[in-house]
Amino acid sequence: MQSIVATALVALVALAHAWFLTLEMFLWEQPLGLKTFRNTPEKAALTAVLAKNQGLYNGFLVAGLLWGISRVYTGAGDGQAIETFFLGCVVVAGA
Repeated sequence: MQSIVATALVALVALAHAWFLTLEMFLWEQPLGLKTFRNTPEKAALTAVLAKNQGLYNGFLVAGLLWGISRVYTGAGDGQAIETFFLGCVVVAGA
């Protein structure tokens, strides 16, 4: 069984990506999104569809990480492998 600390860290990564999803999909053209990404309203309007796409990818990462956590705690046996895969995707996306 995986440690509580490891699970908490995976959950923290999932939470961060849920926040990125929110910023990119819902707040991109709002004051917080404009400030966060140092965008002008004009540039944000032009790139909104791209931002929503990025947000969707972050949502897939969140779903995968939460799926891995759920598999760890149901004793399915493949939860750590799922978490490792999606954490690897986070690292590659970040690079």
